[in-house]
Amino acid sequence: MKVFEFNYELPEQLIAQEPLADRAAARMLHLAWGLDEAEDRSFSEFTDLLRPDDLLVFNNTRVFPARLFASRSGVKAQTLSEHNPAAKDFLRGKVEILLTRQICQEPNEWECLVRPGRKIGIGEKLYFGEHQELSAEVIERGEFGERRIRFASNQNFWAAVEALGHVPLPPYIDRADRTSDRERYQTVYAKERGSVAAPTAGLHFTPEILARIRQRGIETAKITLHVGLGTFQPMRVENVEGHKLHREDYLISEVAADAVNRARKQKRRVVAVGTTTVRALEHAAMIHAEVAAGSGEADLFIYPGFQFKVVGAMLTNFHLPQSTLLMLVCALGGKERVLAAYGHAVRERYRFYSYGDCMLVE
Repeated sequence: MKVFEFNYELPEQLIAQEPLADRAAARMLHLAWGLDEAEDRSFSEFTDLLRPDDLLVFNNTRVFPARLFASRSGVKAQTLSEHNPAAKDFLRGKVEILLTRQICQEPNEWECLVRPGRKIGIGEKLYFGEHQELSAEVIERGEFGERRIRFASNQNFWAAVEALGHVPLPPYIDRADRTSDRERYQTVYAKERGSVAAPTAGLHFTPEILARIRQRGIETAKITLHVGLGTFQPMRVENVEGHKLHREDYLISEVAADAVNRARKQKRRVVAVGTTTVRALEHAAMIHAEVAAGSGEADLFIYPGFQFKVVGAMLTNFHLPQSTLLMLVCALGGKERVLAAYGHAVRERYRFYSYGDCMLVE
């Protein structure tokens, strides 16, 4: 299977640059096996399309301001803000660090992406903030700007990251992050800190929508998968089967595991909110006969031909061409059907990607 088979043409103006004022006002493309073609709906209808006995599973990870700017020499760093016209130039001469996954807490070591990365070698010292509130050393070098860094232990790490960091908006959002993104690039049910990208299907939910789900008596469960490189890394291979995902940390509580296993035994449908939820559940089911409670590292790459053991339907946003996320959607909804639906969404001028519209695949 070739990566180019998952390509589609998208006009740049359809890439959403801003969130809608009302989270629940997004359009929703409904793709179900019983329909001759995809239906144009609105997300406000999502609750009505759920079955009374569905189990709806959310990813409650919380995005943290994982995008940091450092000086290699300890020179005071210029502060980025929405009022700073130099923000778009990514602080010329400075180093951009995207923290992607914490390897261990003591010592405090992280996998990260470095830009520009060519000259940042092992032993390089990085300093963050005007007063060097944080400092780190590069201890391992990988491909494509990947590094492993160790932060000094005598620092209030999370307080400094919250103060110095920026919302890690995806590169296709062509603007600097703003204070408002700290709330909007976050689900209303986010709880467990650890993601460098939002589980974007969940961005459409509001307290009112969640209340309607409860009023209908639909069972819900929450799991945690911290979004990292495994979700958004580009594919640099020709054949789909040659790609390998980075690991992402996940946690499934006993309550959530019991709910999922009970639904499976009762032949009830499990509806996943987002591709990250799908991957965590299916990864857990690949290891054990049932979805076991506990933590793990998900690196399951789902593409057409995959046999789903847990998930029967999924709410998801629209994804980049030739991406692992699009391949996962194609695995659940059928490659030809999903790509045809994407063509329909382009013609009907849906809003694409993180701050865009959504799709219900059944």
